[in-house]
Amino acid sequence: MSENEFVVGKSRIILIQGDITKMDVDAVVNAANSTLMGGGGVDGAIHRAGGPAILEECVALRAAKWPEGLPTGEAVMTTGGKLKAKFVIHTVGPVWRDGKHGEPKLLAEAYRNCLDLAASKGLKSIAFPAISTGAYGYPVEKACRIALVTTGKFLHHVQSLDVVFVLFSKNDFEVYVRNAKELLREGDFSALR
Repeated sequence: MSENEFVVGKSRIILIQGDITKMDVDAVVNAANSTLMGGGGVDGAIHRAGGPAILEECVALRAAKWPEGLPTGEAVMTTGGKLKAKFVIHTVGPVWRDGKHGEPKLLAEAYRNCLDLAASKGLKSIAFPAISTGAYGYPVEKACRIALVTTGKFLHHVQSLDVVFVLFSKNDFEVYVRNAKELLREGDFSALR
């Protein structure tokens, strides 16, 4: 086990710096906008790398269930298209205002709903980006702690799931490693600090 791998129950949390579109996992998570039509950052990268099949399924989901757009915190699954991942789980994280408008709760819901969806479909591995920390402006340190605590708590109640946090920048990766060593080594999932 590497220093960036943490065992939680029968599951693992793994931290890597890299490109989420290249991950060989059952599902990658797309930090989507509510339109599900692709966009900038990781959203655009996943749509470009996965090809038109992802967008086609997003259009169908919008028409069938979410004509006004996917609500913040919800999660839906599509094909992975040309990605190595079989599936893409799309979720909409909150836009950071000041932390006093429900952002922490909504961010935790986004992670939890993705994890619930993965577990309900029998997936064994899922890769997350740092949801909401790009264009949506959520401070990485705060978002990281919510992601790790929410995931740690969830993993105590599932059979086995590998959760990979794929951080694009060196800075984000270092923030996640530092916080994971504190929160996960101690097993402290009691509070969203």
